[in-house]
Amino acid sequence: MKKLLIVLSFLYSLSSSAQDSCRIRISLLTCTPGTELYSTFGHSAFRVFDSINNRDLVFNYGTFDFDDPKFYNKFVKGKLLYFVSIDTIPSFLAEYDYYKRGITEQAINISCDEKQKLVALLFENAKEENKYYRYDFNYDNCTTRLRDILEKAAGKHLETKNIFPKPNTTFRNLIHIYLDRGGQQWSKFGIDMLLGNPMDKKVTNREAMFLPDYLLMAFDSSALNGKPVVNEKKILLNYFDAYKTKSGITPFIVFGVLFLLIVVISFLSSNKWNLFFKIFDFFFFTFLGLLGLLILFMWFGTEHAMCKNNFNLLWALPTHLPVAFLLFSRKQWVNAYFRFIFFFTVALLLAWFFLPQQFNTAFLPIVGIILIRSFFLSKRVVPKTQSK
Repeated sequence: MKKLLIVLSFLYSLSSSAQDSCRIRISLLTCTPGTELYSTFGHSAFRVFDSINNRDLVFNYGTFDFDDPKFYNKFVKGKLLYFVSIDTIPSFLAEYDYYKRGITEQAINISCDEKQKLVALLFENAKEENKYYRYDFNYDNCTTRLRDILEKAAGKHLETKNIFPKPNTTFRNLIHIYLDRGGQQWSKFGIDMLLGNPMDKKVTNREAMFLPDYLLMAFDSSALNGKPVVNEKKILLNYFDAYKTKSGITPFIVFGVLFLLIVVISFLSSNKWNLFFKIFDFFFFTFLGLLGLLILFMWFGTEHAMCKNNFNLLWALPTHLPVAFLLFSRKQWVNAYFRFIFFFTVALLLAWFFLPQQFNTAFLPIVGIILIRSFFLSKRVVPKTQSK
């Protein structure tokens, strides 16, 4: 009820004081990344300062209900709804000050009429019946919505100069910058595992604005109706050095060491390792099979567009799962299966850098283990009575 009264009184002040509409200041707030994965890429919001009525509000399109009992189910399936929330600037600043995250403010240079239209659109979006939307990390998120609503108010798209760090930049390249900077190597490993070929699409200037920093750079280098989008820029919270790379053991080191150990032990002729490899091979290929099923689920069972066409299925084969349970049977066709896997893996490694999907370097030692173990499993001695 309190929020409704604020909205109504604010709209009334706008409609009754059109001659004072230029005393409305609208700005883009760009927040630096945080330490949690959901905050690794930063955040954006619109600030509306009404000097007539002494109101200073923040419109945030990145709000979600973490207390929803179906939160994780909706999140995994890509059905989680985000919504627009309205906060006060003291509360917004206090939250980011607490987490030591910097905020840059860019005042938007649009006409009085365009400001009035933008504010009306923001409040319209914040209504209960309009505030929810299906979140898409790459194409429709809390940052792209700010660009879109500004363009709707101005009646024209941004005229933006190049904002890329290098030519032929992809979605994956952009998110890797943030994950590497934040030391999120295990998160990077998981993201590269589940996100498929669509992440390797070359990004346009407009598409790059799905990240807060790139929307900030776009606003700095853009024009609307022949005028610069930004006419003032300042720092509200100066915590730009707080986001530092974490130290830790990376996936490449873990799986690289494991690969070396498996290579050395596999070539030892001692029979004392037989039991070890029976157990290792069972769990290793069971894990790969389950991973393949997860990739298939994310591809076909969810609405995450970026999980489609995932070439990681070339090494995380779901067929490994049932075969893992037949390793102890010592049937001849199981040997033939691993003989096929060996040559298939050789072909995969030869084509590794030519496939239309960028693989995480930590996948290489895993594929190396598949190569070594499939070779030895294909050479197992099979009793003639168990050859079928």
